[in-house]
Amino acid sequence: MARPKPVRYGLYPWTPDYGLRYIHPANRRTFEWLEPIGKLFEKIDETEDWILIRYDEQQFKVSSELFTELSEKPVFSFGDLVEEINPEPGRAPHRGLISDVYWDESRDRPRFQIVEKKRKIKRVFEPEELRSV
Repeated sequence: MARPKPVRYGLYPWTPDYGLRYIHPANRRTFEWLEPIGKLFEKIDETEDWILIRYDEQQFKVSSELFTELSEKPVFSFGDLVEEINPEPGRAPHRGLISDVYWDESRDRPRFQIVEKKRKIKRVFEPEELRSV
């Protein structure tokens, strides 16, 4: 998917307790199912009333009030092809596309999950455990 503007990354810590006014009516159900807490979003567009954020292949219109932009771009993003650097002995390295980007608040950094051969790997990787392919 082409990104028309420089992409900005950030967190959108919405929960149902905030109420529905922060989420565009067309996106409420799918955004709630996504459970956005702890996930890193790409901010891809904005208008006067809404911003458009992306998580993997899903896009959502939300209020800009709750979006917290990161100062630095994560080393990987959705759809990037990566490979595990140090696999367990006797096992080939995992290789696939970034499908999920989580934010580790305690360490103030992203963590990544990948899809390999159409299957999501259960393990979540630290940035230094992966390299671009």
